[in-house]
Amino acid sequence: MSSRLLILIIVLLADVGSALGVVYTRHQSRHLAVQLGALDSQRDDAIAEWSRLQLEQAWLADASQIERKARRQLNMDQPEEIRVLVVGQ
Repeated sequence: MSSRLLILIIVLLADVGSALGVVYTRHQSRHLAVQLGALDSQRDDAIAEWSRLQLEQAWLADASQIERKARRQLNMDQPEEIRVLVVGQ
């Protein structure tokens, strides 16, 4: 009788251990799903920022923008007479 009781206790402990393992695994799974959602959101924000920066870079590199900024902020103007000077050959 004692061996049956021992086997029953071992099986019961294994069953409880298995149930606790399932609960822990589901908790971890939910926690990781929440983290994944947050990281997806951060990735989307980073992609949007990258797109905005690429547009800004293209706009700043536009020759007309550079010329306009040179005229406005640096008071630069087109020279009246265009001269080409060739140095050494």
